[in-house]
Amino acid sequence: MSENMERGRRPVTAHDVARLAGVSQSAVSRTFTKGASVSPDTRRKVEEAAASLGYRPNLVARSLITRRSNLIGVAIPGMANPFYARVLESLSAAFEQLGYRILLFSMANNEDSDPVLEEILRYQVDGLVLVSASLSSRFAEECRTIGLPVVLFNRTNGSTSVSSVTSDNITGSRTIARFLLAGGHERLAFIAGKQSSSTNRDREAGFNGYLQEHGKPLPLREVGDYTFDGAITATRRLLAQDAPPDAIFCANDLMALAAINVCHELRMQPGRDVSIVGFDDLPQGQWPIFGLTTFEQPLAEMIGRAVNIICAQLADPGTSAIQEIVPGRMIVRQTARLPASGIVEVDGERIWQP
Repeated sequence: MSENMERGRRPVTAHDVARLAGVSQSAVSRTFTKGASVSPDTRRKVEEAAASLGYRPNLVARSLITRRSNLIGVAIPGMANPFYARVLESLSAAFEQLGYRILLFSMANNEDSDPVLEEILRYQVDGLVLVSASLSSRFAEECRTIGLPVVLFNRTNGSTSVSSVTSDNITGSRTIARFLLAGGHERLAFIAGKQSSSTNRDREAGFNGYLQEHGKPLPLREVGDYTFDGAITATRRLLAQDAPPDAIFCANDLMALAAINVCHELRMQPGRDVSIVGFDDLPQGQWPIFGLTTFEQPLAEMIGRAVNIICAQLADPGTSAIQEIVPGRMIVRQTARLPASGIVEVDGERIWQP
C-alpha cells in the first residue's frame, strides 16, 4: 500500500510533516507553538510540508500535555446592549495577542445567577471573565478550589476575595449631577437600570448623594432595566408629568438613546427643551443624529486591566484578588445644556472639567 493511500486512511501527524520537511518532530511542534523559537528556514519547510499534507495541529492533544486549553471563557448577558458587543470584541482581540481564544457563554436569561460551573469546566477554560453578571460567594469559592482564575467586569459583588474591574461609577454619576446643576437645571430625573446591578446602585448612589449634599431634592425616578424599550416607557412617563423634568440622567447610553427618541417623538429638542445624559460613551452616541452627552467608560484601559488580572492568576494561582476602579471623563456633545465654564477640548473631544 502506498504512503499516500495509507495517510488517506488516518489523520496526518506531526511525524508525517517532520519526515516530509526533513526536520525533527520537536521542530514541527515549535513551529506551531506561539512564541517558540524556530529558524525562518525551518519554519518555511514545516509550513510548506504541513500545507502539502493538509496538516492541522492537534490542539486537544497539546492541551492534555500542557494542561492548558488556551481558552478564556466570557460570560456575557446577551448582545442587545452594544456596549457588550464592544467588550466582547475588545476582550477577544486582547487575549488573541496572548495566544488565547474566547469561548462565549450567554447569560441573557440568567444574568443574576451564577454560570453553570459544570458547563464551563466541560470546556476546560483556563480563565473566566464575567461581564455585568453576578457571582455568589459559593461560586467564587468553587473557582478558587479548582484554581480557575475569575474576574468580574463592569460589576462587583462586594467581596474582596474576587477580582473585579469597573469604571468609577460613583465619581462619574456625581460629576453628572454637578454638571447638570452647573447648567442651571432644577427638575432632575433618573432612569435606573437593573435593580440588582452593582453598577446601577453605584451610579444612583453617586447621583443622589451629590444632590443631597448640595441641598437639592432627590430626582424623579423611573426604571428602564438597562433596555431600550424599558427606557422608552420610562421617558414617556417622565415627560407626561404636569411638571416634567428639565434633565434626565440615564444609567446607561442605550437608555439615553431611547430617551432621545422619545424627545423627537414629542417634538422636543434634547439639549434645549430637556437635557439627556448617559453613561458609557457608545460609538452610536457619537453619531451626529444623537450627539449624546455622556460619562465615558474607558473601555481600552478596563479591558487591559482585566486581561492582566487573568494572566497574573494564571501565572500564580496564589495571586491576591484586586478590585480595579478606572476613572473616566465627562464627554460633552449636543444633548445637554452647557455650564458657563469648564468645557475644554482634549483629543478632539469636548470634556467638562469643573
